[in-house]
Amino acid sequence: MDAQEIDEGRERWAKRYASAAKRDADFTTLSGLEVEPVYGPPEGTGDPRMAGIGWPGEFPYTRGLYPTGYRGRQWTIRQFSGFGNAEQTNARYKMLLGAGGGGLSVAFDMPTLMGRDSDEPASLGEVGHCGVAIDSTADMDRLFDGIDLGGVTTSMTISGPAVPIFCMYLAAAERQGVDLSTLDGTLQTDIHKEYIAQKEWLFPPEPHLRLIGDLMAYCAEHIPRYKPLSVSGYHIREAGSTAAQELAFTLADGFSYVELGRSRGLDVDVFAPGLSFFFDAHIDFFEEIAKFRAARRIWAKWLRDVYGAQTERAQWLRFHTQTAGVSLTAQQPYNNVVRTAVEALAAVMGGTNSLHTNALDETLALPTDQAAEIALRTQAVLRDETGVTNVADPLGGSWYVEALTDRIEAEAEALFLQILALGGTPADAGADPAALARDAMANDADRHEIGPVTSGILRGIEDGWFNAQIAESAFTYQRQLEDGTKHIVGVTELTSTVTADLEILRVSGDVEHGQNALLAERRSGRDNAAVERALADIVTAAQGTANLIEPILAAARAEATLGEICGALRDEWGEYRENAAI
Repeated sequence: MDAQEIDEGRERWAKRYASAAKRDADFTTLSGLEVEPVYGPPEGTGDPRMAGIGWPGEFPYTRGLYPTGYRGRQWTIRQFSGFGNAEQTNARYKMLLGAGGGGLSVAFDMPTLMGRDSDEPASLGEVGHCGVAIDSTADMDRLFDGIDLGGVTTSMTISGPAVPIFCMYLAAAERQGVDLSTLDGTLQTDIHKEYIAQKEWLFPPEPHLRLIGDLMAYCAEHIPRYKPLSVSGYHIREAGSTAAQELAFTLADGFSYVELGRSRGLDVDVFAPGLSFFFDAHIDFFEEIAKFRAARRIWAKWLRDVYGAQTERAQWLRFHTQTAGVSLTAQQPYNNVVRTAVEALAAVMGGTNSLHTNALDETLALPTDQAAEIALRTQAVLRDETGVTNVADPLGGSWYVEALTDRIEAEAEALFLQILALGGTPADAGADPAALARDAMANDADRHEIGPVTSGILRGIEDGWFNAQIAESAFTYQRQLEDGTKHIVGVTELTSTVTADLEILRVSGDVEHGQNALLAERRSGRDNAAVERALADIVTAAQGTANLIEPILAAARAEATLGEICGALRDEWGEYRENAAI
């Protein structure tokens, strides 16, 4: 890009910055030095890299979505939390909100994640242990007791039974008197990553995609501020992928959901702003920053050039970040505070929109109050003491960071080509995957029922291609640890320590007994005939083409349990069994 184009871009940015809202805060260094809100090439000089780097708030958004960076809007502190029963988690939420948390993020226990009731045989010993147990809307009432759902954004990390859980959340909000159209938050719902990495699915892929399409249509019409999909790379990275694989597989999943929305006749400029992303912030500081910057750039290009998004908001990639759970060690656990701080700083330097910081004891158990507070304060120190919010994309223009951003983008595009090829779209090495996808959508619509990227993802799931890719990367890293090429402090080196064992949070078996007793009491006190009618209506809708949200919401209002709703759909759609990769 020549000097004139760069200077014109700087002028455009300056006008947008001047008219944008800024926080009333001190934007000087600790020593009192004035700093600019953004930095770029000196005036009157050219730089060929600027076409891909750009300015904050301008396409392709490599440097962030807003011209002000964090001077205008800081990231949301959103701590992921849930354990035991609804009352216990409610108390933790009130502690987090009172200590500076900006939103809630719900962690569910394993039975809930699998669409099972707490008293089912498969749930034995698991109730409340990796998150909160939710069996019906009454549990949602208890979970958010004293918390205005109309005044707080709520994220829920659940995919397989996401729609029934969401309907229970809606029913709980109704009982609070909240206007549902004003609700704001995020539901994970991302079923592709379950087949690729986390393995918490209920049905075969096609019924799950139908539920997701129904949810997208319902939210676009009735709850416009709510984000019905958080496309998750976190679990892909935690399963052992590389940064480039996390980026490519996650964005490909996102492209698939865009194709799903378009196949439903939805306007991409209306529903795409309701998509958000969830990434891992791992320990390699600069690689993670480059990954986040490349993610925004790739998403903006594909949404504009492949899927026809015209508005800025439809081209924006908004993302939540969680520090890497897989980087935490049981050995010398206080080292985890340092790891989490470095990972959180990478997320911030990469422009995250919201952030969860892991607690030092999470590799051993759910966090204690003290560990949760340290994790929360880590974000406050970064935000309020380090000066990282003063300048937008402070590493923009770094020879290393820009080269790494370009490299990760190129690796992701090579993986897009492989995914398109799996779906039957011929793709030569070095071809432009975005152009191939656009042409396939225009010329091969009959061959791709939803879209070319979706075809490739579904084939890759069935063939075990994603599993094989991630397994190979995980094996390579493990081999490097064992031969001494890579290191983990306290595990592969510097293993002697004076650190004593931690006191950890333990979930009593009384939680399971109490939850099951409550569930039995609810079943005996509800209108069981109304529940049976509601479940029959769900099955009727599943057999046809009607949107399933309303009948599932009706069942949630009647206190049908999660296991009953998911069981009715399992009977109709069957359960998914993963094919063995050869």
